[in-house]
Amino acid sequence: MPTFPFARLFSAVALLLLTVPVAKAQLQVDITRGFVEPLPIAVTPFDSNAAAEQQVGRDIAEVISNNLERSGLFRPVDPRAFIQDPASLQAGPRFADWRLINAEALVSGAVEMQSDGRLRVEFRLWDVLAEQQMTGLAYVTAPSNWRRISHIISDAIYKRLTGEEGYFDTRIVYIAESGPQTRRVKRLAIMDQDGANHRYLTDGSNLVLTPRFSPTTQEITYMAYGADTPRVYLFNLNTGQQEVLGDFPGMTFAPRFSPDGNKVIMSMAEGGNSDIYTMDLRTRKVERLTNSPSIDTSPSYSPDGQQIVFNSDRGGSQQIYVMDADGGNVRRISYGQGRYATPVWSPRGDLVAFTRMFQGTFYIGVMRPDGSGERMLSSGYSVEGPTWAPNGRVLSFFRQERADSRGQAKTRLFTIDLTGFNEREVGTPIDASDPAWSPLIP
Repeated sequence: MPTFPFARLFSAVALLLLTVPVAKAQLQVDITRGFVEPLPIAVTPFDSNAAAEQQVGRDIAEVISNNLERSGLFRPVDPRAFIQDPASLQAGPRFADWRLINAEALVSGAVEMQSDGRLRVEFRLWDVLAEQQMTGLAYVTAPSNWRRISHIISDAIYKRLTGEEGYFDTRIVYIAESGPQTRRVKRLAIMDQDGANHRYLTDGSNLVLTPRFSPTTQEITYMAYGADTPRVYLFNLNTGQQEVLGDFPGMTFAPRFSPDGNKVIMSMAEGGNSDIYTMDLRTRKVERLTNSPSIDTSPSYSPDGQQIVFNSDRGGSQQIYVMDADGGNVRRISYGQGRYATPVWSPRGDLVAFTRMFQGTFYIGVMRPDGSGERMLSSGYSVEGPTWAPNGRVLSFFRQERADSRGQAKTRLFTIDLTGFNEREVGTPIDASDPAWSPLIP
């Protein structure tokens, strides 16, 4: 098995608040409404005195612009409309020039290769209408980290203009699928949230399912079938090493970490009946949480670790239930028509996302943890497997199309925000299913 080292950026990054005074500005994106009119923002190429670094400056600006545009909250102004050039912008914006092209916010920056071989990247965010700087930061890192710096800057802009944490400096792990429908090859794959830096983590020799990130983002838990035996694994992203958590009797489903990373919760089947168990990763002790003749599966912890949401057919049809972390105080929260599955608690704790099936149509929806406020965000022939971005505002899921005349059915990844108006495909090299969104990378 090859290794896939992932160096921690912040061991080599210095963050410095730029010394230009930051004035209080009124510019802010209101994200509380159902439909949000995107804020016009100009993202200029980051300036450099050296020709070799000018391309890096352009690439950084492009990644930032794409991130903000995909959020649905920002509308980047076409660079061909820019009047002021990046070099003169370093002395300060000519705000009238930016108002003329209807930009309300402006991002400028500069890149410089230092004598020690590290790259210094700085940016400033300006309120064009108020003619004020809103924030400014500088980063020093290895040149190869330019793309991650772009995501970190995107998060800083997003937070300053929306008041919420960003989600761009994250990764998505998923199942890469290939081959005919009757003999699918399924591999673990990982990429940045925008589809860049894609790589495969397993070679396809074993069937893999349900990958999930640890709270530290350094480990993934997943299911794998070798010699027809289901096993739960841990995969270390820094070393590429795999560890078997254990051979469990019967069938095992959907392992997922607890919020503190010390436990894995999963469903195990014995004698045709599935119940929910936890395993302590320090002691390997297994504890059974449910004990009923029904099928209990797809458990997910609340962010504080005090409650667990899961689906069960104990009431006669597949519905969503919540229980305390020790298995007590079980109560049903879904009461709509159809069947409910794959519940997952929001990182903010305010919502539970789920898959709903009714009259031959699948839906991705959300509801409050008490079952109120149910809303459908997306629908289709088959849409499944919601996973939350770390800010609790955006979901990823997978969509399978109807099979064509050759029996092939394309499966792709999408994101959608809580308004339901901003659905975007996330490009992958081959078919993709069962995504899991990481926390922000430390």
